[in-house]
Amino acid sequence: MAVLSGGSKQEISTLYHLTDALHISLSIPKLSNKYPAKQHARNVAARLPTHDGLIYLKGMPSQLFEDSDMAPKFRQRRYFQYLCGVTDIPDCLLTYRLESDELTLYIPPLNPAAVLWSGMPLGVAECLKKYDIDHCRTTAEFLDDLADYHHQCPASPIYILNSQQPSLFRNSNEKISVATVLPLANLDTDSLKPAMDACRVYKDDYEIAAIRQANKISADAHAAVLATVREGNVDNETQLEAVFLSTCISQFAKSQAYDPIIGSGRNAATLHYTRNNEPLKGRQLLLVDAGCEWEGYCADVTRTFPISGTFTKEAKEIYDLVEEMQKECIERCVYGMDFAALHLLAHRIAVRGLLRLGIFKGSEDEIFARGTSKAFFPHGLGHMLGLDVHDVELPIMGKSGLRTTELGVYDEIKVPLKGGARIMAPRLLEEGMVVTVEPGIYFCEWIITPYLKDPVHGQFIDKKVLDRYWDVGGVRIEDDILILGKGRGYENLTTAVRC
Repeated sequence: MAVLSGGSKQEISTLYHLTDALHISLSIPKLSNKYPAKQHARNVAARLPTHDGLIYLKGMPSQLFEDSDMAPKFRQRRYFQYLCGVTDIPDCLLTYRLESDELTLYIPPLNPAAVLWSGMPLGVAECLKKYDIDHCRTTAEFLDDLADYHHQCPASPIYILNSQQPSLFRNSNEKISVATVLPLANLDTDSLKPAMDACRVYKDDYEIAAIRQANKISADAHAAVLATVREGNVDNETQLEAVFLSTCISQFAKSQAYDPIIGSGRNAATLHYTRNNEPLKGRQLLLVDAGCEWEGYCADVTRTFPISGTFTKEAKEIYDLVEEMQKECIERCVYGMDFAALHLLAHRIAVRGLLRLGIFKGSEDEIFARGTSKAFFPHGLGHMLGLDVHDVELPIMGKSGLRTTELGVYDEIKVPLKGGARIMAPRLLEEGMVVTVEPGIYFCEWIITPYLKDPVHGQFIDKKVLDRYWDVGGVRIEDDILILGKGRGYENLTTAVRC
């Protein structure tokens, strides 16, 4: 039995039998207290331009597949969830009255036909007990309530996310928009989304606990995948996807933050490879980028390891380089750090490493300045994490000179690769932010070939040396990092096993 780097045989043996431990009876973990919806609403209200007015949000409506009577898996609208905590009830509305600090949830009226098929839904009394709200009413009462509010406060604004916010429905046959009840002049379509984004980037204790729990379950699932590969009982990426999903579901995490990426061999060079259907035989590495949700909050975790249990020389060299890139960047994820500077640091380390391996040739500074490293590291260092896996940003975020792959490491220098490697993370890290740190080195012919043909970049790449690395495919390592207060450093929320 091969021993993974940094672990004893006993430790690895324990790891291999983790899948057996996952079959024990588990109780559903619960986060303490209710989802802090009222505090979220107050935080948002403090960023709005008036002290009076009404926030209105609509939850995700129930849907059916086209030409079918079957529904897709329900996923709540994240802005709606942020202000009420409701994750699993479709067709809801909410309002928050700024001047009286009243949060009201509107749920669908009882539908006897739906009860026949789906059982009794939560009622008004149950919702009042479960959620951090002041009132619960049915959606049939909403338009009358809205008209009453406008009568009482005719000059107060109604804050909605944007001008495209969906119309309301009184019933299935009568479509009525907000504008039917109050003048369009009362609708503020510009202020709410920036205010909510500014709040969502800072996670409170409840949100951090949810992300931590999602990471814990995801770590168990990553370990189960590794153990399954080592046991030698699978031969296809699909089977490993099943292992990951079943481990999460067995721990009551039934939703994934994104479609799992289970890429073996050269498939690992495709950043968002999700077909997950090819054989493992004869391939060097397996890249697993997968994370579950807990109460709507996401984990985003990537691990790469040798399928055989032993790295090839080339695969080990690339793995060690990516691990160095990540380690150096994570150590600097502290309050006040410019995240774009960490992206630059990751590229600098990549250039040095690829020069050391002989894949690059020439001057480190010139290669760095030209941006040739984007042939091998074509995406951003990381992004915000929360209710969405690529979570919301403040308006100032993503404005660095590295915003897209059309730009080199410096703004003024172009590279041939087109399309988005936007840095979806803040310029300056602040307390309560959760960011991913996910450097990678990839050997993707579709991306690298234009660089080889380009006279500026081609001079820096030794094709003969490069040819030895194509079968490595790609290596990415990703952890979720919580930024602590000034002088306190960071907490790595990700506990998944490493090689």
